[in-house]
Amino acid sequence: MTSCFLRLGLASLGMALAGLAAAADGGPPWTRAYVDPCAEFVARLPNVKAPLCAAARLQPTFGRSVQGRTIHARDVVAPEPRLRVLVVGGMHGDELSSSSVVLHWIQFAQEIPASAHWRFIPALNPDGLMRRPARRMNANGVDLNRNFPTPDWERQARIYWEKRTRKDPRRWPGPRPLSEPETQFFHDEMERFQPDLIVSIHAPYGVLDFDGPTVPPKRLGRLYLDQVGIFPGSLGNYGGVHKGMPVVTIELSSAIRTPLDAEMRQMWLDLLRWMDERVMPPAGVQPAAPFRAPHRAG
Repeated sequence: MTSCFLRLGLASLGMALAGLAAAADGGPPWTRAYVDPCAEFVARLPNVKAPLCAAARLQPTFGRSVQGRTIHARDVVAPEPRLRVLVVGGMHGDELSSSSVVLHWIQFAQEIPASAHWRFIPALNPDGLMRRPARRMNANGVDLNRNFPTPDWERQARIYWEKRTRKDPRRWPGPRPLSEPETQFFHDEMERFQPDLIVSIHAPYGVLDFDGPTVPPKRLGRLYLDQVGIFPGSLGNYGGVHKGMPVVTIELSSAIRTPLDAEMRQMWLDLLRWMDERVMPPAGVQPAAPFRAPHRAG
């Protein structure tokens, strides 16, 4: 029995050292073992074929869903990055197109140079995405985009849910902020990565939203700016308003169909142009270290 515990302890130590070594090598503080999620993504997501998903070369992170599914990510790093940009899709599991667009954008990031360190998370809510039928909430029935620790969450979130949504189960904020492993992971990723910009992709309202400092983009592709306000526990409220990290929220026109490939590329080009005009630091300014040693708040 003692030798068994010793082996387990050594294995855990080895995994921790491997994660630290990855961070020291300039890679993200994740496990390096590759677990291919593409079979599920290709079967589930619109406009995602096997070659596109394989080329994304998604890597497993430390993040896990309620049901134990791995949250995958991919970094694309320019030779001399001046910004750190965190892109997330699939926060709501039934917004299938949002995850698809992230996978297409990984391809564009590799094809179209930009002075950025990109971190892409295609599916923050894999349990909701893989459920049949897919559903907005995670496996605990929580709307992840109402579960971030905005100021006065304890006082505001439940009242908003009861009064404004009439206890809509699709918008249940959870029992407490960061009660869900998926939002805990993303919150920790914000702390580790320290993004200069967050891009959160949703559907199906067909608009562009923005929270935080700097001048927002007027349009990305065919989506025009229409700032809809903030909600208790939302990422835009927490990241953009509370943390001062600009949050661009893209609301695609359909949850089950992606825009045409040309339109997705135009949205990407418009995003790069706006970043260069409004978000990029002056030339010669060195960015902060993009990676930090992994940690978990107590």
